[in-house]
Amino acid sequence: MRVLVTGGAGFIGSHLVDRLVTEGNNVRVLDNLASGSLDNLRQWEGHHNFEFFRGDLLDHEIAKRALDGCSQVYHMAANPEVQASKAGPEDHFRQNIEATYSLLEAVRSSEAELLIFASSSTVYGDAEVLPTPEGFGPLVPISLYGGSKLACEALISAYASMYGFKAVIYRLANVVGPRSNHGVVWDFVGKLRGNPNKLEVLGDGSQSKSYLYVSDCVEGLLKGAESGEQVDIYNLGSDDRVTVLEIAKIVRNAAGCPDAQITLTGGVDGGRGWKGDVKYMQLDMRKLRSTGWTPRHNSVEAIRLTAENVARVRL
Repeated sequence: MRVLVTGGAGFIGSHLVDRLVTEGNNVRVLDNLASGSLDNLRQWEGHHNFEFFRGDLLDHEIAKRALDGCSQVYHMAANPEVQASKAGPEDHFRQNIEATYSLLEAVRSSEAELLIFASSSTVYGDAEVLPTPEGFGPLVPISLYGGSKLACEALISAYASMYGFKAVIYRLANVVGPRSNHGVVWDFVGKLRGNPNKLEVLGDGSQSKSYLYVSDCVEGLLKGAESGEQVDIYNLGSDDRVTVLEIAKIVRNAAGCPDAQITLTGGVDGGRGWKGDVKYMQLDMRKLRSTGWTPRHNSVEAIRLTAENVARVRL
C-alpha cells in the first residue's frame, strides 16, 4: 500500500511514518519543513519504501504529484500553534483551511480511497460535558486554531460525501513525546534553561487537560482507520487529565530544578493561560476503545516521559 503523509517530517507525522514504513508500507511524505525537520526522518533516508517531497500543500500541482499512486493519505500538516501570539488569523486560514482545501481537490481527482485527518479537541470549545463525547454540540471553538480545524472537518465531510472516498477525523487531545518542539513541556523546559530558579506558569494553575503520549496516538490513528463509515469521527486522548500546576512540578523535577519557585500569572478570562485557551478538557474515549484500542500511558506518565526527553534535548 502506498500512503501519503502530509506534515510527515513533523512531530506526530514522523512517528506515524516510522510505524507505516516499519509495517512494510510504501510511504511518501510531503512537508514544507516550516515546523518539521528532516532529522525526524533521517533513519529512512535511502530506504526503498520511503520518498520525501519537499513542498507546500498550497501549491495545487505539488499536492497532485505527491498524491499520485497513493491509496491513503494521512493529513497531519497544519500550523500547530493555539496561542494567538504565535499564529494569527491568516496563518490558520492558509496553513490549515486553504491547505486542506488544496489537498481535497487533489484527492477528488485521484485514486485515493481514504483520508485520515488530525483534527483537535479545541473544536469543542468550552464543552459543558466532561468527558466530552463525539456527539457533543453545538461546537463553538474559542480559538482561531479550533475554528480552523472545525472548518477543515466540514470540508472533509462534504468532499468525502460528494466524491465517494472515505474519511476518518480524529479530535486529538494534547499529544506529547519525543520530537515535540512546542507546547507546555517544551515551554517550561525553555524557561528553566533561562532561569533554573524560577518557573512562570501562565494562568491560575488550575487549567486541567488530557495529554496523550505520541506512541498511543499513532496506535489510535491506525486503529480508527479501519472504520467502514463514509465519514467517521473519533476522539483520541487519554482517560484522565492533569493540571498545569502539576505539569510544572513534574517538569521542574525532570529538569533537575526541584527547588525552582513556581509563580502564577493569574491569566485571563477566569484563569486561562491566554485568550482562547480551553481551561478544562477531557475526551470521552468509549468509541475508539470499542475498536480494541487502549492507551498505555495516562496523562501524568505521558508528561513525565516527555519532560525527561525534552530536558535531555534542551538542557
